[in-house]
Amino acid sequence: MVGTSTVTATATQPAEQVVADGPVLLDLIGDIAKIRLNRPQASNGISIELLKALYEVIMICHGESRIRAVLLSGEGPNFCAGGDVRQFAAKGEQLPDFLRQATAYLQISASALMRLEAPVIAVVQGYAAGGGGLGLVCASDMVIAGASAKFMGGATRVGMAPDAGLSVILPRLVGFRRATDILMTNRVLGAAEALEIGLISRIAADNELNDEAMKLARQIADGAPRALAATKRLLWNGIGLSVEACLPEEARTVSELSGTQDSREGLAAVIERRVPRFVGR
Repeated sequence: MVGTSTVTATATQPAEQVVADGPVLLDLIGDIAKIRLNRPQASNGISIELLKALYEVIMICHGESRIRAVLLSGEGPNFCAGGDVRQFAAKGEQLPDFLRQATAYLQISASALMRLEAPVIAVVQGYAAGGGGLGLVCASDMVIAGASAKFMGGATRVGMAPDAGLSVILPRLVGFRRATDILMTNRVLGAAEALEIGLISRIAADNELNDEAMKLARQIADGAPRALAATKRLLWNGIGLSVEACLPEEARTVSELSGTQDSREGLAAVIERRVPRFVGR
């Protein structure tokens, strides 16, 4: 359990760079951890390397008793645009094998975020899409988004299915009908609608997002750590056990669908910026 000694941190306190290089960065500012997805050139699109690094960083947070709040964000203009479709398309017929590994890392990372004792706050700018973007948002305890942030499912438009627990968590957050609409139509939700339906917790002006996120993290970190950890555990136990029971089926479904002709067509259509022509095979 997180210790109860008081640690004071401010937004101006120097960051301790725990992981200073690679696809996921980790800084500690007193008792606040900042996890940053670091593939801005690819809109922080999910790759095996990023997923491995993300899990390792989360495990560092699990083992650091001073951490009382975690900020999860993405470098560059987007939080995370989902899977790296160019990397996926390049796998060809080996894509199902690749995605078995990728979904496993994504799912254990999402589960590890849920099971962190410190509350996790996702900080969303630009797009949060797919299992990597929307999935990590849903696996966080609180979400603060910039006013221009956008959210999208994205999986079915490339002939795949949602992962990272989205198929279970999203309906619990926004309701079955809304979740069905979001995941099947892949429509883009603005920050205002996301707040209205309960997908996110707060909205901040784009140019104030990072400051407001740090203020929220400071508020959480100044709370009673044992009580907050217990409250988080109780809340996630209400849905978390169901989520983790469903993760293997999600992973199998994503891998199987990625081997279909429709999935290859969907990936090609996204890369070529055209309407896909699905044939049901």
